[in-house]
Amino acid sequence: MHDANPTILVVDDEPFNVDILLEYLEDTGYTVETAQDGQSAWDLLEASPDEFDVVILDRMMPGLNGLQVLERIKQHPILQSVPVILQTALAAKEEILEGLQAGAYYYLTKPFDEQMLLSVLTTAIDDRRRYLRALEDSDTASRTFGLMREASFSFRTLSSARDLATMLANAFPDPRRVVIGLSELLVNAVEHGNLAITYEEKSRLREEDRWEDEVAKRLVDPAYTDREVSVHYSRNADGIRV
Repeated sequence: MHDANPTILVVDDEPFNVDILLEYLEDTGYTVETAQDGQSAWDLLEASPDEFDVVILDRMMPGLNGLQVLERIKQHPILQSVPVILQTALAAKEEILEGLQAGAYYYLTKPFDEQMLLSVLTTAIDDRRRYLRALEDSDTASRTFGLMREASFSFRTLSSARDLATMLANAFPDPRRVVIGLSELLVNAVEHGNLAITYEEKSRLREEDRWEDEVAKRLVDPAYTDREVSVHYSRNADGIRV
């Protein structure tokens, strides 16, 4: 992560689509690199796995398609923590779920506007920064968790969910391999479990740039204020359970 100037990789086989994305990103201050197909994107990522902070990836491409690139990213020990925003014209619910289940950070259906892209991208970059900061303290955190046999946690907010996920990840031998899954699990517990926000609602709120406002609104709504997510951590000779 180049903290003041994140690096974004844009992958699309249609030059027109690349031009639109570059125009959207022109005034962000981000460093933007492009790849014209899946194989070129993978070559860049594999050669410099620490270089990119977010990947904006087209799903439908000749040769190595977007889902195949995403699968490789999620299997790579370093790249698996990089948020991947999947963009495509395939908008059926089954296709969206397929992309999310494959590990996409977010699924943008074409056409989407500049505001929608930048909103999702900003959140992805914030999550990436939080993850990398947590890694810097991972050695100390791992030693501390080695002394802990059992603990319980409760939280209500998205920021608390992400903070707890990065902390708990450091209890595992390889934090990189578990932090994304933990974060998604705990964030979903807040969004979909406690606050009853469906994926369709979240997508619409993102498009209207009202997602964070809606989360804040529901957190103080009497219908949801008594709801908390509870997490139990335990370590024994058989392993770690969360």
